[in-house]
Amino acid sequence: MDYGGTGAEQQAPWPGRLLDVDRLRAAGVRAVPFRQFILKVHSRCNLSCTYCYVYHGADSGWRDRPARMPEAVTRHAARRIAEHVRTHGLRRIRIELHGGEPLLAGAAALVRQTALVRAALPADCTVVAGVQTNGTLLTESALATLAAGGVRVGLSADGGTAGLNSRRVDHAGRPAWPALERAARLLRRHPGSHGGILCTVDATAPPAAVLDSLCALQPPVVDFLLPHANWSAPPPPVPGRGPTPYGDWLCEVFDLWWDLPRPSPRVRLFTEILGLLLGRPSGTEAVGLSPVTALVVETDGAVEQIDSLKSVYEGAAGTGLDVFRNSFDEALNHPGIAARQLGLRALSAQCRSCPVVGVCGGGNYAHRFRTGEGFRNPSVYCADLERLIRHAARRLATAVTAQRKVTAGPPCVS
Repeated sequence: MDYGGTGAEQQAPWPGRLLDVDRLRAAGVRAVPFRQFILKVHSRCNLSCTYCYVYHGADSGWRDRPARMPEAVTRHAARRIAEHVRTHGLRRIRIELHGGEPLLAGAAALVRQTALVRAALPADCTVVAGVQTNGTLLTESALATLAAGGVRVGLSADGGTAGLNSRRVDHAGRPAWPALERAARLLRRHPGSHGGILCTVDATAPPAAVLDSLCALQPPVVDFLLPHANWSAPPPPVPGRGPTPYGDWLCEVFDLWWDLPRPSPRVRLFTEILGLLLGRPSGTEAVGLSPVTALVVETDGAVEQIDSLKSVYEGAAGTGLDVFRNSFDEALNHPGIAARQLGLRALSAQCRSCPVVGVCGGGNYAHRFRTGEGFRNPSVYCADLERLIRHAARRLATAVTAQRKVTAGPPCVS
């Protein structure tokens, strides 16, 4: 089967043509079933954020897709999800309603799409449903509709002030913050519907201002994301910071977060790193070696890999599959997906010999790309990730040592 064509192979020969998936399967390397299904319910956005990797990035495929996901596509996607669930005996899956801006489709439509998926599944499979929104269209009525349909709401924001969100603007250049602030206040009043805040790191912003303002919005979780970049399109230098600007910034935020009174919002990147240091598996693609189990269905029914690949080159996320003709088990044998389930074996020699590889995991897959080579490279943020991981390890070791001293009590004197 053609999984991407010669263009993809020229851009990324590994894993494109160099990973022999048939040989892997013959050798007993089993695929891990998908457990997270991302439905691109609307392919347009009412914002034009200056750093957006979808609408200002390398892949313009969104232009050729329908704006909304038709019900026929949703129904076929639901059948494919149900087929996958039954084949692999899954008892719990996640459905993520995504875009573009998914609320352009309307809250009622999102609830209906979620209901179609739930109705197709076996009764013993639990569905956790969420929508990721820029917040500008979230109203009290929309939130009530989503809550009644069992859909939690995740918010995208660069901080909790107008200044920190200056890059989030509409197509006329007007700031999104007034509407975003309204959405954040609304979710703060309805914590049962709040799925957390996604925040792309801006290493030029003051770390304390970002963390304090996000905590003031009272989300249950904050997820810091490194800006999408790679070896062929590296992140820009950060004036006034050293060779690890993103690592330094995240270390400052880590210390501020570590010292917060509890309860306080969980920061997913930090808790994932701490969990990995303690021997737990990872639950995010940003760090760790756990297999990726997420799949995207576009508005036209195309089956794709995770969206971050759209930052790399035109068609990088494509699989050549769709929900009308192909099962999701076929997608498991796509070289890109198979590579992201191989853990240590998918990494470069430099990564495999690194002492922090079990925690770093090579970093985000999209950040490893180099034109003409593909994805078998360290992350372009390699030094930043090592800086953060070693810093977190020191803080954790200090805390564990102090706790042991408290637990042991004073020495016994006879």
